[in-house]
Amino acid sequence: MTSSSAAATTDLDAVVSAAVAAYEQWSVLDPGVRADALLAAATALDENADELITLGLAETGLTRPRLTGERTRTAVQLRLFADVIRAGEYLDVRIDAADPDFAIGPRPAVRRTLWPVGPVLNFAAGNFPLAFSVIGGDSVAALAAGCSVIVKVHPGHPQLSALTAQLVRSALDSAGAPADLLQIVSGEQEGVELLQHSGIRAAAFTGSTRGGVFLAGLAAARDTPIPFFGELGSVNPVYLTAAALTERGDAIADAFVASVAGSAGQLCTKPGFVVAPEHEKFGERIAAAASEVGEHRLLSEKIGDAYRERRTALMDTPGMQVVAAGSVRVDDDGHTWATPTVLRMTEQDLRAAGDDALEECFGPLAVIVTVTGGSDLAALQYELFPGNLTTTLHLAGGEVSPTLAALVTAAAQTSGRVLFDGWPTGVAVTPAMQHGGPFPATTVDTTSVGTAAIGRFLRGVSFQSTPDALLPPPLQDANPWHVPRTEAPAGESAHWGRAG
Repeated sequence: MTSSSAAATTDLDAVVSAAVAAYEQWSVLDPGVRADALLAAATALDENADELITLGLAETGLTRPRLTGERTRTAVQLRLFADVIRAGEYLDVRIDAADPDFAIGPRPAVRRTLWPVGPVLNFAAGNFPLAFSVIGGDSVAALAAGCSVIVKVHPGHPQLSALTAQLVRSALDSAGAPADLLQIVSGEQEGVELLQHSGIRAAAFTGSTRGGVFLAGLAAARDTPIPFFGELGSVNPVYLTAAALTERGDAIADAFVASVAGSAGQLCTKPGFVVAPEHEKFGERIAAAASEVGEHRLLSEKIGDAYRERRTALMDTPGMQVVAAGSVRVDDDGHTWATPTVLRMTEQDLRAAGDDALEECFGPLAVIVTVTGGSDLAALQYELFPGNLTTTLHLAGGEVSPTLAALVTAAAQTSGRVLFDGWPTGVAVTPAMQHGGPFPATTVDTTSVGTAAIGRFLRGVSFQSTPDALLPPPLQDANPWHVPRTEAPAGESAHWGRAG
């Protein structure tokens, strides 16, 4: 395999062996060196922005503003995790002093830190060719944790993936990172074989529910099962109150259409269902706003075919009404171009339609679900939308009620992010972000965005009565990495439970 692209025939054993060797060196490097390497990768993305975006335009059909923002986000992620490495809090270091008078018997000296799991396999996403691809969020979190990374590139943007890998590998090498810290391979079978390889210690995936469930099963069925974080499907329900529609219905309708149409609806956080009371003017405004949206190309022929099939099935569902028909067109190259489609049905008809109507539609389509004043919205959330990345509520100013409080609780139980008076598309790369949720949103309810994403690629290790010279640097008395530590001194247990 070359340093910048995956060869036609790849020796996967050699790839994994190189990843193991890189991990063994990278995981013990000084944090400053590892942080500088990520910063070098960010600089490489900045300095080659035009070439990266030009390739992205050609391969994905995404717009220049979208790709420009995504490239910026990718560089920001690298810089954020460089700071995480330097701060050292992610290691969660805990020092328990030896205590002969410990409350339940003599306690030995115990020191705990988080340890990088080993080589990580990352299945890149198709809809984010930079931010969830070769050096996207999953790869960066794994590198920051101290792991090496092998990326199974997405077939939707192979040239962009190869260029990104070439630039980032060169930057990492120049900053003192070990060789082959980041590698790429291509091909579905290659990805499957790597996932089953004993040298791979964790995996991440962003894609379809069907593909993610299949891969998660393989990861669990190994002789030594490994953690598998898969981001799968989400319909991201939105709830509108009657008071909110009265207060700002036109603005909500316009922003809703923009959220559904953004990137042709090919976002994991697209609002797929809007639950609202009957409001005819709201539907009219949506139709007007949707008619002003120009057509957008879907990412690939396969995605376009699936979207057209799913759209037709939903429009043929009993009880379904058309608010904005939208359009679909297939060009001479087989690519699908679409404008937003918005449908509407009652809560009763949706329940009668069952699971077929509740599946995610990947593309610019959403369904308005009309409810009555007596609808139990919390029960609806639990029953119809049990696992999502996001749930959104639009309320009028100062609007609070027991019904809304129950809905917020239901949203928190069934979603990774609960937001108010906004739209779920657009995920801030920030420490407090949660981008995950109960199945089927993700296979493991953690996060792939924000600084907490690093935890997916770490495991706890305790050292008991260990000579200081044999401890890893974060646990040594001198604390050469200068990481924050929580310390439990001898005698502390005699005072437990007496504070306050």
